[in-house]
Amino acid sequence: MWKVLKHTKPYLFLIFLSIGILFGQAQLDLALPDYMSKIIDTGIQQGGIESAVPNAIRESEMNRIMIFTDLENETYILNEYTLVDENSSTYDTYLDIYPVLENESIYVLNDVNKTIYSNLEDRITEPFVTTYFLESLITPEGNLTAEQELMQSFLLIFYNNITAQNLTQLPSETIFFATLSMLPSNITLLITEMITSQFSTIGGDYINIAAALAVGKEYKLLGVNTARLQTLYILKIGGFMLLMTLASVVCTIVVSFLAARTAAGMARNIRSDLFNRVENFSSIEFDNFSTASLITRNTNDVNQVQMAVVMLVRMVFYAPILGIGGIIRALNRNAEMWWLIGVALLVLLTLIGIVVLIAVPRFTKMQKLTDRINLVAREGLMGMLVIRAFNREKYEEGRFDKVNTDLTSIVLFLNRLMVVLMPFMMLIMNGLMIGIMWFGAQQVNDLTMQVGDLMAFIQYAIQIVMAFLMLTMMFIILPRAVVSTRRINEVLSTKPEILDPEEPKIFPEPFKGVIEFRNVTFRYPGAKKDVLHKISFIAQPGQTTAIIGSTGSGKSTIINLIPRFYDINSGSIRIDGIDIKKVTQHDLRDKIGYVPQKSTLFSGTIKSNLLFADEEADDATLSLALDIAQASEFVYSSKEGLDREIAQAGANVSGGQKQRLSIARAMVKKPPIYIFDDIMSNLDFKTDAALRKALKEKTGESTVLMVTQRVSTIKDAEQIIVLDDGSIVGIGTHDELLKTCDIYNEIAVSQLELEDNNFE
Repeated sequence: MWKVLKHTKPYLFLIFLSIGILFGQAQLDLALPDYMSKIIDTGIQQGGIESAVPNAIRESEMNRIMIFTDLENETYILNEYTLVDENSSTYDTYLDIYPVLENESIYVLNDVNKTIYSNLEDRITEPFVTTYFLESLITPEGNLTAEQELMQSFLLIFYNNITAQNLTQLPSETIFFATLSMLPSNITLLITEMITSQFSTIGGDYINIAAALAVGKEYKLLGVNTARLQTLYILKIGGFMLLMTLASVVCTIVVSFLAARTAAGMARNIRSDLFNRVENFSSIEFDNFSTASLITRNTNDVNQVQMAVVMLVRMVFYAPILGIGGIIRALNRNAEMWWLIGVALLVLLTLIGIVVLIAVPRFTKMQKLTDRINLVAREGLMGMLVIRAFNREKYEEGRFDKVNTDLTSIVLFLNRLMVVLMPFMMLIMNGLMIGIMWFGAQQVNDLTMQVGDLMAFIQYAIQIVMAFLMLTMMFIILPRAVVSTRRINEVLSTKPEILDPEEPKIFPEPFKGVIEFRNVTFRYPGAKKDVLHKISFIAQPGQTTAIIGSTGSGKSTIINLIPRFYDINSGSIRIDGIDIKKVTQHDLRDKIGYVPQKSTLFSGTIKSNLLFADEEADDATLSLALDIAQASEFVYSSKEGLDREIAQAGANVSGGQKQRLSIARAMVKKPPIYIFDDIMSNLDFKTDAALRKALKEKTGESTVLMVTQRVSTIKDAEQIIVLDDGSIVGIGTHDELLKTCDIYNEIAVSQLELEDNNFE
């Protein structure tokens, strides 16, 4: 797993930057319900009045408030206000703002700092609420509640006792408060405590609400446009919400960009590492990983990891911040309804756990089936001509249909699982909303919770559930990404069996190219018996060493050991006296011009394929190589010449043309060692003869090893090795082997007779 995770290292700064931005975005999103609560509670219910400290107040009202204030607080409050009357210099200024000034003096709040304002609010709130409450009892605007009627009866008894009168109703406000002003301060403070304690039993915020309502009533009496005041407050809070929403959108865009950049960069690096690792694989590793599987791992699996990284940066870091922050803020609003959120989250987590347990094994199987469908599709496309030649279309259709159906069933099951998951989650979320509204409405009715707090609590609950829904999306994507990560890691963790030595040797100069096999024994990995037994021979420079034998005798295996496509099990292979295991693979293969049995061309042009051997080769060198390979005629017969397009895998040239271009590519390299693996198999006898003649002339002092099935191709070779069942049964020239090797004699007689008949 670490081999994949280490690719995050170059992007740690972007990841941490994204987390920081996500934290800021979460704070913005979590602040929105608070502001919505302010709009409902302060903007609508309190008329936009935020504080119990009025900016202006009638002198008569201030005098009433001072009745319920001790001397210290009275002095503090009055010091922070300035009395404005008709003789004041600011009279005309304030008259436009407060029309009541024309009939009555007013107190105007001084320009105070936040500390003084806070102290002023603490000192004036309770007296102001007491005054407002008594005024509402004396001159009620509507029907009184039972509690208010009881309080009114108590005040009537209290007033009759202190005035020695027997009234059936309370006197006017002026007389009532004038009478209260004559009472000792301890009595008035007791009245204040008795009234404000009623609000305390309901909840701490309600005394502030009552104070705000008192300020609103006072503003109306001052002639202030309270409707405009309310509208301005709502617009101000709404503007803040709009700005925070825009800031959240910007955060989303930035994080999405950073996440995409991180994921794309990681995917690029993973693919690069995969490709580099596969390039270093020997044939042993390729035997363990099919081509289709490697393609899937380098495309589909990396895509899954890339998608998971985007989701990880964008959601997994954001969801916990949002969820935890939402829980904290929701509990601050109302701690009594925590159990509703707890039950919803418990059910949600249980549901997610069940889904993950069911889905993960199927995600693993799905990736294997993706490998399988790629393999079948690739085989079908590459073998299309063979399939058509044998009328096997229906069989191949059925074969593809089976793996396709298996994959489809897995995908459909997983999709159905996710489809079922979403309605359950919506059911949980809607059930949570109903529960909050049910219990929250009861608390609002009991005056233990405000409407704005209830709405904010609902919003926080939605944010909490959405946070877990985001995590749910990750639980859907992560299992598949984990499976893909394991598959990628299998490739990255595979160490090539064939490695360069820690202290490599270098070939001596001048390089000759003498190849020596000393008692070489080889067995393919996992095989039960050896393919080659005690192979010993020497291939000299300036000579052609040919290898011939029946199919499966080990001819191609021998020449695959020279470039170290496989490593031998025992014995040694030496070039110019140095064991090939003691030099780097690059130095070894740099000395070899290799033409495999199955010719491979790359998409591009003829020229780009020839330059594959030597990027610095000029056109004259390329033309000479084409002449030697007997390919000039078909290359230059087209007007494009060397610039003729070659399709993928050389699909637009014949097998013989492909083979000759492969030979020409090896000739461009001009190496000291040539290895030809059955290069004449796709050539006619005339081209075969011309090619052999050209090779003999142009290979010069190079060492040539040639595997072939044709005796005519090698009868002029200086050394012919005859293989049978992995052992050398004859070695010598053509004439010598005809006399000493029965197997070679049989092959030669049958082939040469056939060639004579063909020439006739």
